[in-house]
Amino acid sequence: MSLEIGLKTKIEDLINSKDVFLFMKGNPDFPMCGFSSTASAILKKCGVEFGHCNVLDNEDVREGIKLYSNWPTIPQLYIKKEFIGGCDIMKEMAESGELLELLTTRGIATKIT
Repeated sequence: MSLEIGLKTKIEDLINSKDVFLFMKGNPDFPMCGFSSTASAILKKCGVEFGHCNVLDNEDVREGIKLYSNWPTIPQLYIKKEFIGGCDIMKEMAESGELLELLTTRGIATKIT
């Protein structure tokens, strides 16, 4: 199954809107699943400004982002337009210090909380 051009453009516009972007269920203040809650909490703890898209608001985006990234689950993290991974990868990277290092090397301001 391929991604329709208009939907691909919409997804890329979202990803390009912020240096750090999270596709999630719900929003950072009211996540609608445990994985999305964990993912947004990790980014908040890093003190980074991040954009987000509540995929529950748009079925096309929810399914389209899975095709776009070739990753079957949500949440999905993008840093400087590059797909990083989902919740488990974010947790591993946060625990090892790799996430903070990646943010820093990409020139993204952080404030550890």
